[in-house]
Amino acid sequence: MSATTVTAPATPAPPSALNASRTTATAARVLRQLRHDPRTIALMLLVPCLMLTLLRYVFDGSPRTFDSIGASLLGIFPLITMFLVTSIATLRERTSGTLERLLAMPLGKGDVIAGYALAFGTLAIIQSALATGLALWLLGLDVTGSPWLLLLVALLDALLGTALGLFVSAFAASEFQAVQFMPAVLFPQLLLCGLFTPRDNMHPVLEAISNVLPMSYAVDGMNEVLKHTDMTANFLRDTLIVAGCALLVLTLGAATLRRRTA
Repeated sequence: MSATTVTAPATPAPPSALNASRTTATAARVLRQLRHDPRTIALMLLVPCLMLTLLRYVFDGSPRTFDSIGASLLGIFPLITMFLVTSIATLRERTSGTLERLLAMPLGKGDVIAGYALAFGTLAIIQSALATGLALWLLGLDVTGSPWLLLLVALLDALLGTALGLFVSAFAASEFQAVQFMPAVLFPQLLLCGLFTPRDNMHPVLEAISNVLPMSYAVDGMNEVLKHTDMTANFLRDTLIVAGCALLVLTLGAATLRRRTA
């Protein structure tokens, strides 16, 4: 009697091309989950505003100092908060098995990453608008350029933080490890971005390193709006670099997205 070999049907490969309906469905699901987590929403939307308010009154006797530092931090605060929230929220989806179930469906990796980026990007728009409006119209931040350009840089910084958070969540096994990535990924950029001293005053090695870090161009872009009335070539270069870095990190995030079980 010959043995009969039963071959399990092969699992169809998920589609590789981005699909608008799949992406928006993923984003809508993430937003529905976040709606039931008011602490996360408060962290994303209110903490940058509270930090800017605190900074304003720290320099209450020196408004010019607030003007020079506040514009830079208007981009840095959203980047940090979006990095922290996105990395933890995405890791929670990984460890709970949600991403595992999504990847078993006819859903491409690009759709998953783009959906998460769209969901958190929507909150980043709200966050950036709140922080920019508060800084300009309530805290008296004085900038020479257009407030819309300031908002654009703040939004790109928040999207960069979202992209970095999605990327590093692939390398963390717990929420504690995700938090540990913040000093490793963001703190060196914070020290080298030119916030504390001009980058050309640094040691040549550190200046060279700062030239390849995206936060440096985020700060440079804010400073361009602070000093110039019109959009400059340097501003355009800085914003394109920040946007390009965010897109590159999202692409790397899609490449590292994989099933955790066989």
